Amino acid sequence: EVQLVESGGGLVQAGGSLRLSCNTSGFTFDAIGWFRQAPGKEREGVSCISTSDTSTYYADSVRGRFTISRDNDKKQVYLQMDKLKPEDTAVYYCAAENVAVPGRLCAYGMDYWGKGTLVTVSS
Repeated sequence: EVQLVESGGGLVQAGGSLRLSCNTSGFTFDAIGWFRQAPGKEREGVSCISTSDTSTYYADSVRGRFTISRDNDKKQVYLQMDKLKPEDTAVYYCAAENVAVPGRLCAYGMDYWGKGTLVTVSS
């Protein structure tokens, strides 16, 4: 069974940085990414990365500020978040997709989810 465990959330001031990590039980899926859900809002996709090539996806709201990466040896995925804004405040979830559609990473439903880590950005 695939297990995903997030870490790295916390409280940071606007303009600051945080790095989220997702520990996995192994890259047995096509793609893995980060989603977030702010209070009172729907969950949204933030970023996604293929486990076999360099393909990535970023939501418009984070492109240029967030960077997703992975370490196949450590079986970990990271989300480097820079220039954080109060509107980035949310619970961030790591999620994995068994079969990814080329060019549409993490777009058609994820198969595994972590429990989330809270990111709070103060103004």
